[in-house]
Amino acid sequence: MTAVEHPARNGAGGPVGPPVRVPFPVVDEVSRHCLQEAEPETVHIEVHLPGRLDHARLRSVFTEALRRHPRILMREAPGPWYRRRYEWELTDGPDVEVVTFPPPDRDALKHARDRALDDAPPLSAAPPVRLEVVDEDGASEGTVLFLTMNHTALDGPACLRILATAAELYGGRDNSPAAPPVRTPGAPEAQRVDTPSSWAPPARVAHGTPEPSPGNGLLVTELNVPRRPKGSPYTVNDQLMVTTALMLAHWNREHGARPRPLRITMPVDDRSRDMDMPIGNGTRLVEVTFAPEELRLPEKTDPARMGELLRRTALRTQALKSVDRPQLGHGAALLTAPVVPVAWRAALTRGLRRAAGPWTSTTLLSNIGRIPYPLDFGEAAGRANAVWFSAPARMPRGLTVTTASTAGRLHVALRWSRTLLSHGDGAHLRDLFEHYLHATEENGP
Repeated sequence: MTAVEHPARNGAGGPVGPPVRVPFPVVDEVSRHCLQEAEPETVHIEVHLPGRLDHARLRSVFTEALRRHPRILMREAPGPWYRRRYEWELTDGPDVEVVTFPPPDRDALKHARDRALDDAPPLSAAPPVRLEVVDEDGASEGTVLFLTMNHTALDGPACLRILATAAELYGGRDNSPAAPPVRTPGAPEAQRVDTPSSWAPPARVAHGTPEPSPGNGLLVTELNVPRRPKGSPYTVNDQLMVTTALMLAHWNREHGARPRPLRITMPVDDRSRDMDMPIGNGTRLVEVTFAPEELRLPEKTDPARMGELLRRTALRTQALKSVDRPQLGHGAALLTAPVVPVAWRAALTRGLRRAAGPWTSTTLLSNIGRIPYPLDFGEAAGRANAVWFSAPARMPRGLTVTTASTAGRLHVALRWSRTLLSHGDGAHLRDLFEHYLHATEENGP
C-alpha cells in the first residue's frame, strides 16, 4: 500500500471531524478482488523470545504502538455496489481486542500456526491484524508472538515496525533500526545482462501428494546464514534466489516435469524502517527468470559453474532492483482506474487472473534480510532470538519461500497449498533447500 499522510488528530489522539477515508491503492484493490475463503491471504510473523511477558502490560503497549502508527488503524468502509472505489476508513482506535493469550498446552505452537494460515483478520474491523501470545510449555520458559495480518491491507515489514515500537514501549530500550548493510556496487554491465525470455509460460511446481483439506501448510526451519567470499559481487539474497531455483528444478526433475524456464517473484522494499515508515503494502514485485540449462548442474556441484550462476543472478537482480516501475506493473494501474463500478472491475480482475494463470511465476521468494530491529522486550522477556515470516501460497504458484536472519541465523519458512503438496513434500523441499544453500558456499573465484 502506498503511504498516505497521517490524518489530523486532536489532543486526545482521535481524528478531527468525521473518519478519514482513503481509496484503496492498486495492490490492496487487486488483492481485495481476488480473495478466496479456502486460502486466506494472510501473512504470519512468528517471534521467539527467551523469557515471559506480562500480559496486561503487553496489551497496553501494543495498543499504544497502534496509535503511534495510525495508518494501521483502518477498516474497509461500507459502500453501495456501484461505488467506484473501495475505501479504507481510518479509526480512532481498535474496534476489537487485538492481543489474545491462548492457554498454553503441548500443541499451542502448532495451533497458533494453523490459525495464522487459516483465519484472516477481517477487513471490516480495525486493525486488520491480531497478536497471539503463546507461553511455551516446558523447560524453555519462552514466549512466542504470532502476528497475523490480512495481506489485502498490510505486509510483514509494516507490521514488524509496529512490533518494534511495542518492544521499545514495553522494555524501555532503544529499538531503532540498524543501518542497512553496505552493498557492493553493481557492475556497469548490470543493465545489459543476458536474461532468459519472460514471454514463455514458466514451469509450475510439480504436484506432490496433495492433502484432502484446503488451505495452506507450513514448515519452518533454522539454518546457518550462508558464507560468501569477501567482496563477492553477489549477496546472500542472490544465494537464496539460486538455492530456491535449484531446489525447484531438482523437485520437478524428480517428478518427471518437462524442463521449462523457471521464474521467481522477488519483492523489493525501498521503505525506510524508522518511525515514519509507510504502513501498508509497500513492496514492488519483480521477476527473476532462469533458463532450464542454467539449473542443470551435475550431481556433484561444480564450484566454478555455481560461481558463474551466482554472478549471473546478481546481475539480474541488480538490474531489476534499479528499474523504477509501479508495484504491480503498469497493467494493474489501468485495471484499477475508477472509471466503472468497482464490482465490475472485480469480475474482470478475477477473470484475467484465471486466464493469466499459466504465465504466473513459478514461486515467490521473499527475503526480509537481517531483521533491522533488536525486538528487545527488556530484562525479563529478552531480545528476539528467532523470527519467521510466511507469505500466502495460493495456486497457481502453490509454494512460497520466506527468509529472514536473526541473531546470526537464517530462518526459513516454506508455505504451500495443500491442493499441491503435503507436509512430507514440504519436508523434502526443506532438505533440498538446505543442500543447495550449502552448495552456494562452495564456488570458484
